[in-house]
Amino acid sequence: MNSFEKNITFVIVSFKSGHIIEQCIKSINSNIKIIVVENSDNIHIKNYLENRFSNVEVIIAKENLGYGKGNNLGISKVNTQYVFILNPDAILAENCLAELYKAHSILKDDFSILAPNYSNNYGFFSDQNNHLKKEIMEVDYVKGFAILINLKNVTFDKIFDENFFLFLEEIDLCKRIKNNGGKIFVIQKSKVQHLEKQASGDSLNVELCRNWHWMWSLFYYNYKHYGFFKAYKVTTPKLFSSIVKLVVALILFNKKKFLIHYFRLSGLFNAFLKKPSWLRPSNI
Repeated sequence: MNSFEKNITFVIVSFKSGHIIEQCIKSINSNIKIIVVENSDNIHIKNYLENRFSNVEVIIAKENLGYGKGNNLGISKVNTQYVFILNPDAILAENCLAELYKAHSILKDDFSILAPNYSNNYGFFSDQNNHLKKEIMEVDYVKGFAILINLKNVTFDKIFDENFFLFLEEIDLCKRIKNNGGKIFVIQKSKVQHLEKQASGDSLNVELCRNWHWMWSLFYYNYKHYGFFKAYKVTTPKLFSSIVKLVVALILFNKKKFLIHYFRLSGLFNAFLKKPSWLRPSNI
């Protein structure tokens, strides 16, 4: 383990993700400290993981804090310069940290965030995009399932905005970093696999909660950074689309689609009214 890896702590926010998190932990060097924030009162997962892995410390939040607040709790326990935020349904490739280390050596600590590339193609970071062949690519934002934060260069009182419960917290963080002159890079050869949505499950309550928070967060993010008119412009087409789809679902007696668009509208109206992101799967 090199000096770079010795100076990294992983923070993984989990919500009853015991069925998937072991794969994630096993993909990390066993000499690197890992802090798991369990967003429930499940003491059994703490006992199991801490007994199973000597480098893992589990913090029981006792309530569902969400992605941002949960990560902030984990970060508050970090004593290293770098914190690697990782989703429980993400798996590091063997070369992930080695390639980040190479980039770190080239950049000489002149970065706020380094992110590995998505092994299943990162969308606009795809290997097939000929104009994106640089091994180190400076970008405006990265997805939040796997990001290395340089705490020396990111000095916000709270890394993540805790007003978000779900969605766009990492985009908001990247926006604030860029506004402060920070640099964000994707390392093309560093790979991570993301088993999307497997950490949170696929129950109807979870799906409804995700739809509610997507609309709430979309409005809040745009309102925060660009003002009311931008937030209104971005979300109004989605408002009318959900109204139409809700009516169609009602006519077709499609209960699931009706509920999804009802919750999307509810999330958006709560954001319009500047209400907090209060919805949780447990109170649906």
